[in-house]
Amino acid sequence: MVTPRAHATRSPLQLAALIVGIVFLLVGILGFIPGITANTGDLELAGPGSDAMLLGIFEVSILHNVVHLLFGVAGIALSRTWAGARNFLIGGGIVYLLLFLYGLLVPHGSAANFVPFNSADNWLHLVLGLGMVALGALLGRSRGRTRSVL
Repeated sequence: MVTPRAHATRSPLQLAALIVGIVFLLVGILGFIPGITANTGDLELAGPGSDAMLLGIFEVSILHNVVHLLFGVAGIALSRTWAGARNFLIGGGIVYLLLFLYGLLVPHGSAANFVPFNSADNWLHLVLGLGMVALGALLGRSRGRTRSVL
C-alpha cells in the first residue's frame, strides 16, 4: 500500500534557498505595486531614467522587477534538490557580488546602467551576495534533512 508523505522534508540548505527564492519573488511583485513602489507612473522598461523607487529607497524598472521575479522562480525550483539549492545560493550570490561591482563601476546616470541601480541597490547587492554565498557554503557542508511545512 502506498501512503503519501505527511510532510515534505527539506535540508536546511534547501529551506534557505526556498526562503530566498520566495523573498525575491515577493520583491519582484512589490516592485509593481503603487504605494509600496513610489512613482510607479515613472516605471520604465529599463535604464537609468526609471524614477520608480521600491520602498522609496531602491530604484527599479520593469526589467529590474522581472529579474527579481525570475530569480525568485529559479530559487523556488532549485530548492527542490540539495545540489540545486546549493548552486542557487552560491551561484546567485556570486551574481549579486558581480552586480555590486558593476554598480560601483558604472555611473548611475549612464546608459550602461540598464537595470537600473542606485547606491542603496549597490549595498543591498553586496549584502545579498555575501549572505547567499555564506548560506550556500555553510549549509552546504552536510546533507542533513529537517522537517518543513513550507
